[in-house]
Amino acid sequence: MYPEYLSADLAQLNALCRNTLGEQLGIEITAVGERSLTGRMPVDRRTHQPMGLLHGGASVALAETLGSIGAQLQVDVRKKACVGLEINANHLKGVHSGYVVGHATALHVGRSTQVWEIRITHEETGVLVCVSRITMAVIDLPGGPQNPAA
Repeated sequence: MYPEYLSADLAQLNALCRNTLGEQLGIEITAVGERSLTGRMPVDRRTHQPMGLLHGGASVALAETLGSIGAQLQVDVRKKACVGLEINANHLKGVHSGYVVGHATALHVGRSTQVWEIRITHEETGVLVCVSRITMAVIDLPGGPQNPAA
């Protein structure tokens, strides 16, 4: 669960990944901008598919992690939550080892939806590995202004 107040503090953002898929995959948030977020993930036994390449699902998990946290930074987490509506990914290049870096940028931040683009590159070579886009729904938390009885 998100803390009462979510800041751009890297330690706080990385703590959000504890006991989640993000922690299992070794995802680390490395930078925060006004409407952007960057993180990295190792390419190793945790993120490989059987042929020894980065698993496409691991790339999507990195993209969704970055887009979701980035979206939450745009709302008052005491009243709103952001949940994924749709995600897609184009896997462009295989990677065997090292790290991949995801850079999430907000394309649209509205009252009820947000759209984020996540570009994943191989850290060592800078080669573009995956391009993903996630649409987030911005919803009221139970007990918020739209549902005071919950």
